[in-house]
Amino acid sequence: MKKPKPELTQAELRRAAVDLLSRRDYSRRELSRKLSPKAADPDDVETVLDDLAERHWQSDERFAESFLNSRCQRYGPVRLQQELREKGLNAEQIQSAIANLSVDWYELALDLAQRKCPGGVSPQDMRERARLYRFLAYRGFTGEQTSYALEQLAIAEHSDSY
Repeated sequence: MKKPKPELTQAELRRAAVDLLSRRDYSRRELSRKLSPKAADPDDVETVLDDLAERHWQSDERFAESFLNSRCQRYGPVRLQQELREKGLNAEQIQSAIANLSVDWYELALDLAQRKCPGGVSPQDMRERARLYRFLAYRGFTGEQTSYALEQLAIAEHSDSY
């Protein structure tokens, strides 16, 4: 039989939160989820999180920037927005963070499509085009961005065949 884990005091929760933040940035919601099961009093978690935010040790804006920088070369804006929503950021924070990125989503979609299909895609090969469309949609690109990438691949394929 497992022993119940001891519930942590406010000072111990603060120490646990700082230990977590020393490894990487976390959103407020993520820290709350990690600390809440350990807390003796649920209000202690909110107090600790408020204190960390006041000291700028925890920042949702900094978390969003770090998160986006680590993932923006593999995923499109739709997926990144969804992942940040799941991490507990609000719409304003998400829009601000994505706007601060210097990424051309159309060119990124094209780059990923070219890596997926290095030989290009024939405009007549509907099965391959549909597969590539699904791939880019799953990666979080809009229909417009995906269509741009497919058109550019078709143009490249057409010019290569001459």
